[in-house]
Amino acid sequence: MTTYERPTNPGSGADATGPAGDEGFWFLGGQVRVLHRGADTGDAMSVLRFDDRRGQAPPLHVHGHEDELWIVLDGEISFYVGDTRLDRQPGQTAFGPRGVPHSYLVRSETSQLLVVYTPAGIDAWFAVNASPVDPAGPMPPGFDLPRILATAQTYQVSVAGPPPTLGGDPR
Repeated sequence: MTTYERPTNPGSGADATGPAGDEGFWFLGGQVRVLHRGADTGDAMSVLRFDDRRGQAPPLHVHGHEDELWIVLDGEISFYVGDTRLDRQPGQTAFGPRGVPHSYLVRSETSQLLVVYTPAGIDAWFAVNASPVDPAGPMPPGFDLPRILATAQTYQVSVAGPPPTLGGDPR
C-alpha cells in the first residue's frame, strides 16, 4: 500500500491546504486570494478565489498556456467562452479551454468564484499585478491597465475584446 504525503514548499510556508498568510489582493476591481500556488502543486495547477461585485468583468481574453475551470461558490455569473454564453449559479461550473477567448460577468450584487488553472503559472501574473488590500478602505484602488497588458505577454495572455457589460453581450 502506498501512503500519501502532502507536498510542501519549504520556502513559502505553504502546504497542500494553501499558502499561509495570504491576505488577498485587488485585481481589476475585485479581490483575489491565491489558495494554491503552482509551486505548492508541482506546477500542476493553481487555484484562486475571486470575490467580485455586480458588473465586474475582465476584458475578453485568451490564455495560451492554461485551461480554466470556474466554480461558482456564490452569486450569478455569466461566462462567455468562444461564441457561447453560460449562465451559472452556486455549485455550477464552466470551462474555458486555452486558446479560446473568454470572460465572465457578475450579474448578482456579489459573487465568489473559485478558479482552477491547469497547468500553473498564471498565479505569478496575478501576483505581479496585484494591489494590496487596505483594511481601512473597502474599495479597490485604480489599476494600471497598461502595466497589466504589458506583463500579460510574458504569461501568454492576450486581450481579444472589451469586457461584457450588464447592458449587453460582448459580441
